[in-house]
Amino acid sequence: MPLFKEILSWAVECTIVIVIAYTMVSFFGLRTSVVGNAMSKTLTNDEQILVNRFIYMVSSPKQGDVIVFLPNGNEKSHYYVRRVIAGPGDTVWINDGAVYVNGAIYNEAISVSSIEDAGIAADEIVLGADEYFVLGDNRNHSEDSRLANIGNVKKEYIIGKAWFYFDGIGDMGLIH
Repeated sequence: MPLFKEILSWAVECTIVIVIAYTMVSFFGLRTSVVGNAMSKTLTNDEQILVNRFIYMVSSPKQGDVIVFLPNGNEKSHYYVRRVIAGPGDTVWINDGAVYVNGAIYNEAISVSSIEDAGIAADEIVLGADEYFVLGDNRNHSEDSRLANIGNVKKEYIIGKAWFYFDGIGDMGLIH
């Protein structure tokens, strides 16, 4: 009888852990893959990423965050992964290959190439109260806020913050 109680205790504890893990992943996390090379050197095509869906329920995206979103809320589209350049109320302008936010050149935390096509950001763009301007790290091979079909990303279309990548054993880490 003591052995049966011990086995039952272990089974109950394992079940509780599995239920908690499933709940955490279902409601707070998401695993998806990167589509395309718009974020390369930071992330590559088909790389798996973990997305924190909870963080933007209690805070807002910040400059430099790598976010996952659905363009224009299109649920039939794949998830887009891009870097936040500017947030609500900011003014964005791309001139001579450089990004300006609120009149000052945007200080990149990563090394990126000069932008060849400013797209709709060739003229100043003023972001609305719930809008974000995003760019891929591979600036000249990215479908992002410079294009009219993507445009500014509304907060309601943001799925979460990409925070961890993995592409096999030994190739994993935090996303910066």
